[in-house]
Amino acid sequence: MRFQQLVGTALRAARTRGVIAPALARGVPLCGGLVSAGARVVAVRTLSVSAVRRQAKHVDAEAAAILNGERFAEEVDVCIVGGGPAGLSAAIRIRQLAAEQGKDIRVFLVEKGSEIGAHTLSGAVLEPRALNELIPDWKEKGAPLHTPVTKDKMYLMTKNLAIPIPHPPQMSNHGNYIISLSKFVRWLGEQAEEAGVELYPSFAASEVLYNADGSVAGIATNDVGIGRNGLPKDSFERGMEIRAKVTLFAEGCHGSLSKKIINKFDLRKDSQFQTYGLGLKEVWEIDPAKHQPGLVVHSLGWPMSYDTYGGAFMYHLEDNLCAVGFVVALDYSNPTLSPYKEFQRYKHHPLIKHYLDGGKVLSYGARALNEGGYQSIPKLSFPGGALIGCSAGFLNVPKIKGTHTAMKSGMLAGEAAFESIIKGEASGAISLTNYEDAFKSSWVHDELYEVRNIRPSFHNPLGMWGGMAWSGLDTMFLKGRYPWTMKHPKPDYATLKPLSSVKPIEYPKPDGVISFDLLESVSRTGTGHVEDQPIHLRLQRGPTEQLEHNYKVYGGPEQKFCPAGVYEYLDDAEKPGHKKFQINASNCIHCKTCDIKDPSQNIDWTVPEGGGGPTYSNT
Repeated sequence: MRFQQLVGTALRAARTRGVIAPALARGVPLCGGLVSAGARVVAVRTLSVSAVRRQAKHVDAEAAAILNGERFAEEVDVCIVGGGPAGLSAAIRIRQLAAEQGKDIRVFLVEKGSEIGAHTLSGAVLEPRALNELIPDWKEKGAPLHTPVTKDKMYLMTKNLAIPIPHPPQMSNHGNYIISLSKFVRWLGEQAEEAGVELYPSFAASEVLYNADGSVAGIATNDVGIGRNGLPKDSFERGMEIRAKVTLFAEGCHGSLSKKIINKFDLRKDSQFQTYGLGLKEVWEIDPAKHQPGLVVHSLGWPMSYDTYGGAFMYHLEDNLCAVGFVVALDYSNPTLSPYKEFQRYKHHPLIKHYLDGGKVLSYGARALNEGGYQSIPKLSFPGGALIGCSAGFLNVPKIKGTHTAMKSGMLAGEAAFESIIKGEASGAISLTNYEDAFKSSWVHDELYEVRNIRPSFHNPLGMWGGMAWSGLDTMFLKGRYPWTMKHPKPDYATLKPLSSVKPIEYPKPDGVISFDLLESVSRTGTGHVEDQPIHLRLQRGPTEQLEHNYKVYGGPEQKFCPAGVYEYLDDAEKPGHKKFQINASNCIHCKTCDIKDPSQNIDWTVPEGGGGPTYSNT
């Protein structure tokens, strides 16, 4: 098999989901060169062969031979997993240094989305500090930063009132821009291509490769063309190996390979577990008379209770567009809480409804985000690679921003990788300890250290009120200049109370104008997967724990916390009086919440065939 066949496999898979045609029409980056409409993908490099054997269960010898067939390997200098702000910034920085010093460093980036930016979602207000460092002439290069922030407002919400309150200094957005992060990432992808980075969207990294000494040797992409029954279809193609001197994991929050790396190398030995939030977002086109370009609104309080951490935002972009969103910390305790329904209820607050009345919702999306902060950052490097961006967890929670810190972490790792590759190693794997040192000396470290106790301060008997009081004191006066660091009390999956001990939350029905049925919103994500493929949401120990523990004790919280309607507990027709646990994998929008919040820790989120999932465009 030659390289164009591998690329052709990805294109065929994407066409099956109906997502590749728009990408080709726009001329998006596909394979180390911009592919324009009607262009033919050609071979760019010959691949070497390595034999990989794996166990195939419940299949005959012929099918097993096909499933365990040879797969091709590509040798590169740096492999980057994930085409978000961190991964692309790392790739660009390496190629910048290579150009400056006349070196040939091959950078190979794989992205599971159908195109660069397709899986990218954020609020988002961008602090351009890292962008200024990476691409100083970004304005001349046409970066999609069109809406500078003109006004900051913050409110404490009750059911009917919006009480203005001062915002912490970190939340000041003077000099920042309201953006679509998916559009910004697409632009970064173009800059990466121009710098010589090889970009491969629709290639899902599903396996970490290791050398004989245990160091990371690269990654392998998943096979395509396997039916739900586990047997190869006529379209079956083996994945490929990308073997690299350095592998950077930039998968975003709770990446499927990053979590394995963290466990294998015990990278949290000297840090706390990560904690998370779930962010939900809609983009609206609103009445021009109500549109205020550059307006930033943040709020906390209603509709959530004082003991549940979270908040909301509304950002006015260009062209009468308005992004409205809601974040719920995943350490909430009431198993009947539905982040999606809290978001829909929030939009009916008089302050928010005023702007949305007469408008039209265009898109929806949701994604887990890191909230652990400084004390939850793991060891960043390991033999053969490093964690960057949200794979490590650099979100500044009080600032409600993580793009600038993710980009800077990618730049630091890129510089460290370039230095190590050029210097060469006498023997053994490259260990990016220079990246660890650079992080500790960077403004990212200082920024996160200063606010390290803001998020954990909300774990107190007064909940939101106590957290607000400490946050005001710390951000205004103390600024983190004291010797102690607060701890997070429990991992998010361990915080739910039994259903019998809580008051169930009752939610109003959506009106179809301001609030919407869940599946109607999911239809606005552009989500598509090949239907006949193994379910990528895997129950590691079968469904028993879901039925006997999650449902009987907590009432089936998966039905509530999933923002895409993936999980259901249905009556079992074959066993009257019993339930069955159903997974609607084709609905999955890749938010990773299930892997994080499942109280049994039985759900393992893995990658589906490359190109599957949401197709975000203006998020």
